[in-house]
Amino acid sequence: MVKDYLQRILLARVYEIAEETSLDYASNLSRRLNQDIWLKREDEQPIFSFKLRGAYNKMTKLSRTDLEKGVVAASAGNHAQGVALAGQKLNCPVTIFMPVTSPQIKVKSVKALGAEVKLVGDSYAEAGVAAAEYCKRHNYRFIPPYDDPEIIAGNGTIGREIMQAIPHGLDAVFVPVGGGGLIAGVAAYIKNVNAKVKVIGVEPEDSDAMFQSFQANRRIKLKDVGIFADGVAVKQVGQETFRLARRYVDQIVRVNTDQICAAIKDIFEDTRSIVEPSGALAVAGMKEYCRSLNGRKRKFVAINSGANMNFDRLRHVSERAEIGERREAILAVTIPEQPGSFKKFCSTIGDRNITEFNYRFSDPKQAHVYAGIQVESEKEIINSVADLERNGYPVLDLTDNEMAKIHVRHMVGGSAPNVSNEKVYRFEFPERPGALLGFLEKMGSSWNISMFHYRNHGTDFGRVLCGIQIPPDEITQFKKFLDAVGYTYIDESDNPVYRMFLT
Repeated sequence: MVKDYLQRILLARVYEIAEETSLDYASNLSRRLNQDIWLKREDEQPIFSFKLRGAYNKMTKLSRTDLEKGVVAASAGNHAQGVALAGQKLNCPVTIFMPVTSPQIKVKSVKALGAEVKLVGDSYAEAGVAAAEYCKRHNYRFIPPYDDPEIIAGNGTIGREIMQAIPHGLDAVFVPVGGGGLIAGVAAYIKNVNAKVKVIGVEPEDSDAMFQSFQANRRIKLKDVGIFADGVAVKQVGQETFRLARRYVDQIVRVNTDQICAAIKDIFEDTRSIVEPSGALAVAGMKEYCRSLNGRKRKFVAINSGANMNFDRLRHVSERAEIGERREAILAVTIPEQPGSFKKFCSTIGDRNITEFNYRFSDPKQAHVYAGIQVESEKEIINSVADLERNGYPVLDLTDNEMAKIHVRHMVGGSAPNVSNEKVYRFEFPERPGALLGFLEKMGSSWNISMFHYRNHGTDFGRVLCGIQIPPDEITQFKKFLDAVGYTYIDESDNPVYRMFLT
């Protein structure tokens, strides 16, 4: 079966539409990590993503009758653009089902390539169901996003280009993983050409379907997936992609949102290009992998899979990049409420730069401050906390506290000591026109909202922190209400940052 894939990849028709992208040496990353690192620049493709390779290769295998009738796909962005561009090249009508939550930049891009767009549902899953029903009703051919031999083979041409560019001495290739179509193709080629080269997949911690499937030795379907790296937000990997990955992929590395943001910055510093979160996954995973290495310098390639980034999302990336690189610590520090306290606090910090300082008077004896401190490493965060505690300052490290980083940093000073029976929840809901009003309407008037924070992060989902006054005898009723609303939620009532800054 491997030789079959090798032949499919060698015969794949991609270069009528795709570029043979460059393999750029990342001098800054190489120097910092003491490795030799190259970036495979799939962000340079005409649609700023690798997805056109598999889509075009698949569509060239269809009959002229199927092409003249038209094809259908479901996608939130990159696959949609790949199919639309392939349709334009092959003079084939294309209909794309996209979630209503899809960013306008992606919807406009697909339309500009000549495809008809149907906005259905709040998620890719809902759009996919609608697309399947539409195909069945009208007998159209469906172009799958990843779980298809020709899609896999088209993606595998990236592996061929890498091996041709670095034929000797390559140690590992890092590949972002969503449904598995990219890593399956890349691994099938590389392992057949040189089995010594490691193929390492990278997933977000909150969208790790391939990692969990590896652990269970069967395909696992996730209940929920994180939406920051939307290009890989897949609940279940493909059947064929899992089969190939199990055989040829050496390891799956998981990274968090902050590490992805740091990787976006790393790529920018080496290339002056801005990739999307899923496009930076491979670099984030490579950096995590390098933490455990010692000895000789190695040769690594990381695949930058795409650059379809919403401009508004850069605000969130910028806030989190330094934390992801462990170059900023977020601390809650208690200091005396008296003249000169801030000056003494700064003296204790020493020559470390203070990046943020949030404070509002609330108690005549002590003050809780939310502080950002510039550091150089994880070790320096530990040392900073120790220095403060040694000087008599109670400290809470918030560097990995999501509620603190997303919401509370913008709310410091909003305490309300007279609010009773308050419970605090974080919600995620589909971001679409009128979504915030819809959220509030679903909350209704059964319980009083005592605190509310929402900030647009340029993603497909809105994030809300909400305080709600719930009498103890109504908790069960409220939990039923939450389940009926259907939004992802997290109870943050016991989060220490809430206790410190908001009560």
